[in-house]
Parts: sequence; C-alpha cells; structure tokens
Amino acid sequence: MLTHKNSNKDRCGIYFSQGIFQLILACFLSVVICSQSHRALASDLIAEFQSALDAFQSQYGFPGATAAFVLPDGTVGITATGFADLEAGTPMTPQSRMLAASIGKTFVGATTVVLCREGVLNLDAHISRWLGDRRWFPRLPNHDTITLRHLLTHTSGLPDHVHQKSFAIAVSQKWREIDNPFPPESLIQFILDQPPLFNAGKAWAYTDTGYILIGLIIEQATGRSYFDEINERFLIPLGLTQTSPSDKRILPGLAAGYLAVDNSFGFPGKTTTTEGIMVWHPGIEWTGGGLVSTSRDLALWAAALFEGKAIKGDYLGELLLSVPMSPDTADMQYAAGVSVLLSGPFGPVYGHGGWIPGYSSSLRYYPEHRVAVAFQINTDIGLMDGAIPAIRSMETRLAEIAISATRTFKHNCCSSLP
Repeated sequence: MLTHKNSNKDRCGIYFSQGIFQLILACFLSVVICSQSHRALASDLIAEFQSALDAFQSQYGFPGATAAFVLPDGTVGITATGFADLEAGTPMTPQSRMLAASIGKTFVGATTVVLCREGVLNLDAHISRWLGDRRWFPRLPNHDTITLRHLLTHTSGLPDHVHQKSFAIAVSQKWREIDNPFPPESLIQFILDQPPLFNAGKAWAYTDTGYILIGLIIEQATGRSYFDEINERFLIPLGLTQTSPSDKRILPGLAAGYLAVDNSFGFPGKTTTTEGIMVWHPGIEWTGGGLVSTSRDLALWAAALFEGKAIKGDYLGELLLSVPMSPDTADMQYAAGVSVLLSGPFGPVYGHGGWIPGYSSSLRYYPEHRVAVAFQINTDIGLMDGAIPAIRSMETRLAEIAISATRTFKHNCCSSLP
C-alpha cells in the first residue's frame, strides 16, 4: 500500500510538473512571439516614418530633415532625408544636429521647477528678489509686480526684444562680430522704458525677454552657469549626448541652415561657411532657446520629461500648471516652458516648437499614448505658408504613424498571450 500511495503521489507530481512546464513554455513562446512581432513592427514603423519624411521633403521642398519617435517601451526610431548641406552635397543623417531654438525653453522650465523643489527658487516670488539691485531693473516694464511664474508662463506683460525694430537694426549691424555681440543683459535693454503690454498676470504674450530674465535669475540664485545646471541635471544623466549649448560659432555636426536672403536681421541665406562655422553667433539666443540637438535627443527628452523621469519626485503637476493663451482658444495653454494643447486629434499634447533663422523644430508628447515625436528641418523658408502649415501637417502625420504602430503592437502581442 505504501508503494502504491507513493506511486500516486509521484504520478501527481509528474502531472503537476508537466502542467507548470507547459505554462512556462507557453509564456516563453508568447514572449518570443511578442519580441519578434515587436521587432517587425518597429522595422515597419521606421520604414513608414522614413517614407512620410521623404514625402514631406518632396512636397515642401526643404533641404533636409530628421525625425524621431520614442514608444512606451522605450523603443527609439530615427530617420533622415535630404541634405545637411546643399552646396557640398552632404546628406542629412540621423546624427545631423540643428539649432533647437525655443524648444530649449523646456529645459529652462524644468530647471526652474527643480530649483523650486529644492527651495532655491520660489515661483510666486517677485523677481525683484533676485534682480532688484540691477541698475536697469526700475526701467523694466511691470518690474514691481512680475513674479517668476509670470515669466515662465509668458504672463508678465513684457514686450519681446526679438520683435523690436531696434533689435533687428542692431543685429544687422553687428552679426559679423566674432564674439557674441549681445550678451544676456544687453538683450533686455531693447524693452526698457516701454509701456507693458498688460498688467502682470492679466493676459498672455510670448516673450523671449522673459526667458532671458529667468536665465539671469537661475544664475543669480545658484551662483552657477545655466548651461552647467542643465548639463549636470539633464544632459549627462539622461544620456542626451548629442545636445549641447549653442554658445559658440563652431558646433560639431551642425547641418547648414537656409533662410530667406531678405530676412529682417540681414543674415546671409546660409547659416554656415564652407568650413561649417556659423556666420553669426548663436549665443545671441541664450535661455530663449540656446541648444543644438538632434531629433533623437529631443524625443528622448520629451519622453523623460513628460513621463516624470527627468526630475526626482512628482513634479509634473508644477511643470504642467498652465494658463490659457487666449480667452478665445481655451484649449491652447502654456505652462513652465511647455505648450499644452488640451484636446488635439490624439488627445492632450505637451511640447514646444522652435524657430530660429535657418532652422525649424518640433517636439511633441502624447500622454494618452505615451509616444514622443520630434523633428528638425534645416530651413525656415515657407514652412508656415498656406492654409495648413507644413509644421502642423508633419506633426499630425508623424504622430498618427507612431501612435497607430503602438496600437497595432499592443493588439498583436496581447492576442498571442496564453
């Protein structure tokens, strides 16, 4: 009897082990199937992305462009089309870098938020706390009522020096100088003694000057360079190895940019010389943008920033606290260096656009799908013309491709599970 009982127990153990083995094998096979399916879909997605980018280059006639996406599982895809230098016949590659322009404001916003969390800054404090001893400060419009949050959200009422006629004239006279002819505090001079656009906090108006002031505040409060702050806090930890300050004329890997020869600044129609050196000093932008980057790095930055991975702790509530840009367009809002569209064709959208003579860029993150998309184009000619501007058309189509691929992968993978 004992032998018979042991035999039954052994037999039950064998059956049990076989069941576990079959379950493990089924799970393993499903993982393999999902992995193979994922690789195939990722390859198809990159091909579709490439096809779309090529089509846009043909349709709009821009010299070249790069585009990248980041999927929820961290998969990154990068494509390029056209030329980084038309005259030299240099092809655009995924590693080609371009000026990211105002997308750099997302780094300014993130830096300000993290310094606030560390107790170094207070977003609701008046800016006189940090800048009140500057000789020009009493001449700043709304100087006695502006808070740091007003600057971040473009609700300060400050004019924008970039659109001042006096600024355009000064740039046209000085752009040939070897060193940066417009250090940060000199940019503020172009709006001093002007009437404010509105009382601080009462309306919205985009102003690069406000972000120059934020840069001065960051450096005053920390005692360190702004570029050192973002390098140590974001660029190095997040592996954004292709992003660096655009604070010198020689920027390795920079694609030539092309702009209209009748531009208001008097710049040449091409941003670089035959040696690849910028003909004007990009340091003029500073914390209004101030970075040279790739589409890959911009997409990775969007995914890290808007998925809560760029800063320790729960910071998204503060970063994304937004105000309407206009009473007539409540869906369009602005937060701490972040444009917010509350109800786009794929749900809410976070990000920023970038324009600087010779370059156009876009960074977008779709939180309902956890997809990031970025692209850069080495011209600013004609991209906002027509009923549907090229930038908006590209944003919509590239997002549609990436989001559709994510949905397809989820469906295929889930259907293969035991």
